[in-house]
Amino acid sequence: MRYLFFIFGVFLLTCNSLFSQEAHKYLRKGDKSYKGSDYTAAEEEYRRALQSKRSAKANYNLGNAIYRQDRYQEAVKQFEESISAARTDQERSWAYHNLGNALYNSQEYEKSVEAYKNALRINPKDQQTKFNLAMAKRQLQMQQPPPENSQQDPQNQEQQEDQQQQQQQDQDQQQQQQEQEQQAQQQQQQENQEAQEQEERPLSKEEARKLLEIMEKEEEKVQEKIRKSEAKPKKPKKDW
Repeated sequence: MRYLFFIFGVFLLTCNSLFSQEAHKYLRKGDKSYKGSDYTAAEEEYRRALQSKRSAKANYNLGNAIYRQDRYQEAVKQFEESISAARTDQERSWAYHNLGNALYNSQEYEKSVEAYKNALRINPKDQQTKFNLAMAKRQLQMQQPPPENSQQDPQNQEQQEDQQQQQQQDQDQQQQQQEQEQQAQQQQQQENQEAQEQEERPLSKEEARKLLEIMEKEEEKVQEKIRKSEAKPKKPKKDW
C-alpha cells in the first residue's frame, strides 16, 4: 500500500511539473504580445497560463492586459486574485498599486485610496504610489456634495468649471503615468524571471567540459609562471 502511495505521489509531482512548464510557456507568449501592445492576444495567453496553473503572476499580468483594454472592473478582479495568491511583498505591493489604478479609473476613489494605502503599508518608500494616493484623495474630496446652505453664483460656477477642468487634466496625467509604470513593472518582472531561470539552469555536459578545459588551461599558465620564476637566479641579499 505504501508503494502505491509512493507511485501516486510521483505521478502528482510529474503532472505538476508539466503544468508548470505549460503555464510558463503561455506566460512568455503573453509577455511577448504585451510588449508588442497586442493586449488581446496577451490576455488569451495569460488565461491559458491560468488554466494550466494558477499563480499570482498570471493573474497580475492578465489584470494588466485587461486594464490596457479599459475594462477596469474586470482588471480589479484579477488584481484581487493576484493579491490572494502573492507569495512576496513585492508581488502584493505591485498588485495593490495596480488595483488602486483600476479602481481610480472606475471612479471608485474611496476604494482606490484604501488600495494605495495597502501598497504603501508594504512599501512605504514608493513615491509613485504616494502620488497616486494624493490624486485619489483629491478626487474623493471633489466628489463630496457642497453644503446645503451654499448659494450658487457666477464666481462659484467658474471655480467649479476650473476644478472640473483641472480634475480632467489630473486624470489624464495619472492615467498616462499608470500606463508607463505598468509597462516598467511588466519589464522588470520579466527580467527578474529570466535572471532567475539563468541562475537555476544547470550546466549541460558540453558547457561543463568547456569550463573544465578553461580551468585546466588557466592552471597550466599558473604552473608555467611558477617554473619560470624558480628557474631565474636569485640575487644575493646585500650584506651590511
